[in-house]
Amino acid sequence: MTLTGWRRVMNKVLFIPQRYVLGVMGLFALANAFTMRVCLSMTITQMVLHAESTEHIVGETCPDPANMAVVNENRTLNVVYEGRDRYDWDEATQGFLLSAFYYGYVITHLPGGLLAEKFGGKWTLGFGLLVTSIATALTPLAVDYGGAVGLFLIRVLEGAGEGPVTPAFVLLLARWVPPSERSRFGAMIFGGAQVGNIFGPYISGILLSDGGDWANVFYVFGGLGIVWFMFWIFLCYSTPNEHPFISDEEREYLNKNVAASGLHKKLDPVPFKAILRSAPLWVLVMAAVGHDWGYFTMITDLPKYFSDVLKFNIKETGIMSALPYIAMYVCSFIFAGLCDLCVRKKWHTIGTGRKIYTTVSSSVPALFIILASYSGCNRTAAVGLFIVSMAFMGGFYSSVKINAMDIAPNYAGTCSAFVNGIAAISGIITPYLFGLLTPDQTIGQWRKAFWTVFVVLVGTNMVYLIWGSGEQQWWDDVDKLGYPPGWKHGPLKKREVDGEKKVVHPKHDHSPVSAD
Repeated sequence: MTLTGWRRVMNKVLFIPQRYVLGVMGLFALANAFTMRVCLSMTITQMVLHAESTEHIVGETCPDPANMAVVNENRTLNVVYEGRDRYDWDEATQGFLLSAFYYGYVITHLPGGLLAEKFGGKWTLGFGLLVTSIATALTPLAVDYGGAVGLFLIRVLEGAGEGPVTPAFVLLLARWVPPSERSRFGAMIFGGAQVGNIFGPYISGILLSDGGDWANVFYVFGGLGIVWFMFWIFLCYSTPNEHPFISDEEREYLNKNVAASGLHKKLDPVPFKAILRSAPLWVLVMAAVGHDWGYFTMITDLPKYFSDVLKFNIKETGIMSALPYIAMYVCSFIFAGLCDLCVRKKWHTIGTGRKIYTTVSSSVPALFIILASYSGCNRTAAVGLFIVSMAFMGGFYSSVKINAMDIAPNYAGTCSAFVNGIAAISGIITPYLFGLLTPDQTIGQWRKAFWTVFVVLVGTNMVYLIWGSGEQQWWDDVDKLGYPPGWKHGPLKKREVDGEKKVVHPKHDHSPVSAD
């Protein structure tokens, strides 16, 4: 059978539009990525030795409903299952280990975005997640031989593998999805993070219950990531024009409606000197820092709060930790549908939509987080308030997460890497900060820690409301948009005209002149 004949057969078999195949595979990619990211938050509660008081201070510590047997006058020790050792790591050390992932995650964001723009999002993302999957499966071995140091180093490697994931996906969306569909696809793909946050704690709780070996958690999630990679390399491609099985109708539709010029011509080098002077991009960075401060706190520290403060057992902790992300996942589609509808009907602009849902996903959750911290030992109220808080965070996928595609569809990979890479520093700071602020795991200590989340979420939201933008920036396509008035930092690029280098001039004067 000829190549053309084979393609026709595959077109009939793969009748689903290929951008939806990309969306589904992206959902599984983010789900795998986040199960591997968050699984330590559950397993570390079973990896460490706990010595807890059998008495509680009313208003400061919660009673343990399990009524654990007293080992001596004031202390009791958790039952140790047979198998692997447990480790004597204090709260600060645990916070440091929980933050290790983000050291690697931060440093590979920008290189990942540049590699995605040069070699395509498919391979940059695929190999990044493969590295994370293999490292996750090797985590028990690293802990056996290196203890805390080994765990820290392997988690840094896992984070380095996941660093390129977000910029690569933003670039893939910019190449594959028309603007009127981006909120839905953003919710579909990046909502996979919530699928990971749901099943990661839930499955971990099952694997760890009844004395289960904590190593099994890393084997399961690392193995699933490797299986995903095998499907990814055959089903997904960096652009519609590279896809061997896409229908002619869908290819033509996407070439007509997707704004990114990377579909139609080779991009010029990244205009770093303009990007670094772009106020809308720096405002987006601040909004992302705020959101990540709250979001990473929830995915990293909420299991510890449920286990160490509210005294849920490990299986209950897995279930309770999953519930907020179920709400966030469902609401992300509701908010995305509303946002796309309003943009399509021209009820508000893209920029206004981004600001509305940034507020929904920042200031509203901040309020419910604080209310949860004042619910004391009322476990039902605390869990309910955390669920509501995370439900409103679902607006993130219709706002900050995809705003880089609005302001820079051509350089979305680099800009997303820049934004998310800086914002991910929150993941380094918050676990260690919470470890320092909550040495005794009292309600009062946790309340102070949650107030830091409130201040950062609301403060960065206000900055974005004032200066955020949903418009394509001039430096993203200087040929079409020209230079802004008063630009004094030299041309961003040069063109060959009649064999001589020519400078592209500002918008008000498109006539080329010699670079000399």
